[in-house]
Amino acid sequence: LVRMQFLQILSRKPGSLEVLFQIPFCQKQFPYTCLSTSACVYSKKKKGNSYEQVDQEKYKNLVHSVTSYKTSAQTPETILEEDNLLYGPPAKHRPPAKAGTKTPKNWVPLINPSKRILPVSSDSSAPVKIGLQRTKMPSVTRILQQTLSPQQVFYLERWKQKMIEELGKEGFEEYTKNLFLQGELFHSALELIFLSEETAAGDRGENDVVAGYLSSVERVLEDISEVKALESGVHHEALQYLGLVDCVAKYRGRLCVIDWKTSEKPKPFLQNTYDNPLQVAAYIGAINHDANYDFQVRCGLVVVAYKDGSPAHPHFMDPDLCSQYWNKWLLRLEEYLDKN
Repeated sequence: LVRMQFLQILSRKPGSLEVLFQIPFCQKQFPYTCLSTSACVYSKKKKGNSYEQVDQEKYKNLVHSVTSYKTSAQTPETILEEDNLLYGPPAKHRPPAKAGTKTPKNWVPLINPSKRILPVSSDSSAPVKIGLQRTKMPSVTRILQQTLSPQQVFYLERWKQKMIEELGKEGFEEYTKNLFLQGELFHSALELIFLSEETAAGDRGENDVVAGYLSSVERVLEDISEVKALESGVHHEALQYLGLVDCVAKYRGRLCVIDWKTSEKPKPFLQNTYDNPLQVAAYIGAINHDANYDFQVRCGLVVVAYKDGSPAHPHFMDPDLCSQYWNKWLLRLEEYLDKN
């Protein structure tokens, strides 16, 4: 510190430092080093405040809250206030609007209001069995097949191609033929069960083709009573379509249109049965508007039986669910009529 003060005093007198460092030890002078001190004033350019560029009046409270605290003093309340200043009041979240439910142009009620509803009796009269009339009216099956969605067509075609790769074209044709045959035999066996238990008992052991399916539906059959119709043709007088109903009977005390289905894979949920609920709804509407039937049906039942004898899956459709599928069926019917 003392040396620095000394150098500062000498620097005030011109030539002092030069004399100091010129040491006359000999006639030849050594090169000398000249130290010069200068006061350099480094003035930092004043950094502009970014908040000065903000609309001070509009964000007055926000700027104040940010610049007035050295440490964060934010609270949930102040954050909300700042958000309100920056972005305005928060918009209420609204879930994406669902596509409007399509309604049929030509809507016909599922239940026929002009049809006299007779009380369901428990007499021993034979079930109704009306032959299917071959007319120009389209069938329920045909309408559903020709109005499949692109996704349904894609999966159906993919399954078909996969089966052809495994079985070959001829093998696949034989496979589908056997499936239809098994379905027909299964329906015939059920019809025998409902008409004559003795005859059905004898056939059950002899026909190995449907033995597994019959074992599969044993528990469901225990809940079925008062069969009103079997393999009977129906047609909707107003909408002009027809179909063949598998069975109309009481299931656990409620009158239903029953549709029997066979499957090699489990279908534990109603949505696994694809268009079968629409088929049931179409049959319910046809029965209710068919003068050949003196009763009306409000419920449905899709029973999926399995070839290996596994317990069948009965899918019950209450009146509300039947009404939903009835509307979907009407839309499919309109689509078919537009195409044809």
